Amino acid sequence: MAVILAGQPESLLLIRRAERDGDRWSGQLAFPGGRWSPGDRDLEATARRETFEEVGVDLSAAACLAVLADLAPRTPVLPPILVRPFVYALPAPVPLTLNDEVAAAWWTPLAAFRRPGIYGPIEFPRYGTLVRSYGYQLEFGTLWGMTERILTPLLASAKT
Repeated sequence: MAVILAGQPESLLLIRRAERDGDRWSGQLAFPGGRWSPGDRDLEATARRETFEEVGVDLSAAACLAVLADLAPRTPVLPPILVRPFVYALPAPVPLTLNDEVAAAWWTPLAAFRRPGIYGPIEFPRYGTLVRSYGYQLEFGTLWGMTERILTPLLASAKT
């Protein structure tokens, strides 16, 4: 998974996953990234390849600022996977070219995540149950789940 920061003031790249049958993350806000393939040298190569495939952003020359801790879904209804986020920096936001796995994408200023009332407890129905979690209520949707678990500590560390 690629967490991409770009420009001054910094913006963050978010995507909305396309709606797909059998995809438990359909329609959710996320960072670009996907599954490891046998041709990938390592998980960082996976993050770079998947980002280029999904949104057309070439990270080959981008600085990798950090490798964050692996995360797993917290619910037993999701597959047992591990996600390793890599944080990259670009000098400025670049144009995006979306593939069929991505419904939309935005360069979102970090300041948008710090506005009063944006972050807090959320509730909504999903897969026949009521989800209670924390998330960001953005103008283009609710960011929650594993993406929130990556973003919130990253924002906290950026304040210091």
